[in-house]
Amino acid sequence: MRLITTTLMLLLALTSGFSQNDETVTFASAIQANLKKYNSQSDLAFARGDVEQANTLFDSLVQNHLVGARFEDYTLKSVKGRKVRLGKIKKPIFLITYSSWCVMNKGEIQALNKLAHKYEEEFQIVVLFWDIKMDARKAAGPFTGKIKVCYAHESYRNDENIVATLKHTLGFPTSYYLNKDLEVVDIKRGGVVIPPKTPTMKAFELNYEVFDERAIGFLEKQGRIKPLYQSHNGRGRLAQNE
Repeated sequence: MRLITTTLMLLLALTSGFSQNDETVTFASAIQANLKKYNSQSDLAFARGDVEQANTLFDSLVQNHLVGARFEDYTLKSVKGRKVRLGKIKKPIFLITYSSWCVMNKGEIQALNKLAHKYEEEFQIVVLFWDIKMDARKAAGPFTGKIKVCYAHESYRNDENIVATLKHTLGFPTSYYLNKDLEVVDIKRGGVVIPPKTPTMKAFELNYEVFDERAIGFLEKQGRIKPLYQSHNGRGRLAQNE
């Protein structure tokens, strides 16, 4: 009898362990558990002027602790007056955060517009401004209708959670790549460095090249596309998986 009881307790413990391990970690809890240590190490690296080490620390934070974490099913306010609930999009999401008072790169919006048209069937681009409605609407003008432009602000009811989880942790601009289940596939921080006096068309090309390369990596990680070949710089033609 004692042997049977011990065996049952062992099975229950194992079952409980598997159940806990199968639970997906939320993005908010992953940030809360790991951000303090990352900030401490990152601050030391920047204080030494070691930007490369700081970038390595960020990549380590993302790949080791944030990838696979699940976003909360946020409901965002659209500049068009409608609500955008992430969970209802039903396809992968490329979410990029900005603020209207932080000037965007020359050619950046045009590059995102082209990306939205190219990958319309593959993922949804959501631009989130950390602004009040009036300022976000002004900034939203140049974006194509294929991009969902939204806003959130500390002063708005129900925005405290998303502001605390995203704006006050990794800063902006930050790009979040989520699969259709709202799980983090990748995160990239910062934009493209555009040299002063760069012609508009060249600036657009530089921005688009980086966004497109990131989009390709995003889709490859999900198995949604596969490379046919790679060029000398690591990029090449792609084909959708059949």
